[in-house]
Amino acid sequence: MVPKTDPLQVRSERDSMGERQLPQSVYYGIQTARALENFPISGLKPLPEYVEACVLIKKAAAEVNGELGCIPPEVAKAIVQAADEILQGSLRDQFVVDVYQAGAGTSHHM
Repeated sequence: MVPKTDPLQVRSERDSMGERQLPQSVYYGIQTARALENFPISGLKPLPEYVEACVLIKKAAAEVNGELGCIPPEVAKAIVQAADEILQGSLRDQFVVDVYQAGAGTSHHM
């Protein structure tokens, strides 16, 4: 489930299915919150190796797409910086989608 928090410590996010309140303390967004609500399968979180593999793919994609001009350079740089921080051990607690749903892809990637 999405962590409960003080109502003054939330932010609103909107997607095609509506609006949700999320704790200010989490880095993930509305899609992850929906996955937590919709797929409480095992209670297991993704293994660090799985997270690292996904982050390496996203980092490589950002680098290539930045070089090709498919995404703005500042976006590519921000993705690479975030990837490097995760690979160094930061933000691991933000990968919260159940391991069995994470393996399906969409919820984990969102």
